[in-house]
Amino acid sequence: MSIIREPFGAVDGQTVERFTLRGAHNIEAQIITYGGTLVSLRAPDRDGHSGDVVVGFDTLNPYLNNPAYIGSLIGRFANRIANGVFSLEGATFRLARNHGAHHLHGGITGFDKVIWQARPLASADEPALELAYVSRDGEEGYPGNLSVTVTYTLTAEGALRIDYHATTDRTTVINLTNHAYFNLSGTGNIVHHKLQLFAHHFLPVDTSLIPTGEIRDVRGTVMDFTTPTPIGARIHADDEQLRNGLDGYDHTWVIDDATGVLRQAAQLVDPASGRVLDVLTTHPGIHLYTGNSLDGTLTARNGHLLTKHAALCLETQHFPDSPNHPQFPSTVLHPGEIYRHTTVFRLSTQQE
Repeated sequence: MSIIREPFGAVDGQTVERFTLRGAHNIEAQIITYGGTLVSLRAPDRDGHSGDVVVGFDTLNPYLNNPAYIGSLIGRFANRIANGVFSLEGATFRLARNHGAHHLHGGITGFDKVIWQARPLASADEPALELAYVSRDGEEGYPGNLSVTVTYTLTAEGALRIDYHATTDRTTVINLTNHAYFNLSGTGNIVHHKLQLFAHHFLPVDTSLIPTGEIRDVRGTVMDFTTPTPIGARIHADDEQLRNGLDGYDHTWVIDDATGVLRQAAQLVDPASGRVLDVLTTHPGIHLYTGNSLDGTLTARNGHLLTKHAALCLETQHFPDSPNHPQFPSTVLHPGEIYRHTTVFRLSTQQE
């Protein structure tokens, strides 16, 4: 078990650092302070060969122009807020519009584009890195000074745990996640990966990917992943929701019986390598994005060309546009309260 600290470049005269966490079961994670970005997560396949299961780059420059939010921490509000507007305690707040008419992933300078303060946490068997950032009142249009800490931990069970913690001095909204792109083979695409979502309902979206407000049953639809199903089985079906997602999935599922207690939300299996990823979270939703806008202009580590469906995201979060849908679980945070959520990415293998 170890933590290695080293420079990873600079932004506007500020040093960016990379931390390598090596833990149990030959799991290794690398995080940089720019964007709190997970740049690497290595795990063995069924034959014991270690490989990267997330998309990442070996230099800082690709992260400075990262329209796909590859590996980044997302805040203050993950996903979309319609028209960049919401009301809170009788006041209207207008946010930065960085996705057409809408607000996406925290705005023009979201948490993915700031340098976080890092503190390695010593542990005999679970190396961890704590990242801290203070988002000032009015940043990207949000109210309140928001103090955030995010802790990455490699657990003794062979998992990457992410703990989110935040407080505010003024009532605000918050929805934090990590935007890692997974490919359990490390190359090629993810259409043969098998996915199971522990969710019997999803949120339909309009053509600009804003939830309609409906919570729809997945039965009889292309959104049914209640049993293990290859990603590519229905991804090209003639379906309105897939068209809205630009030829793929870009939707949030409602995790069954979510009560704020850590529970399983998804399992992803790569038959080729035998790698298995279990996703557990305290969040009420999980957003599946199948890399529909990846267009081959980026090449990741080991020459992995990032074309459509080269990787997928399993973003644990609250529901998109929640401030404008009172029927959705609340994302409001008041002074004196603590925003606290946990997500666990547990890695293992299975035989053929």
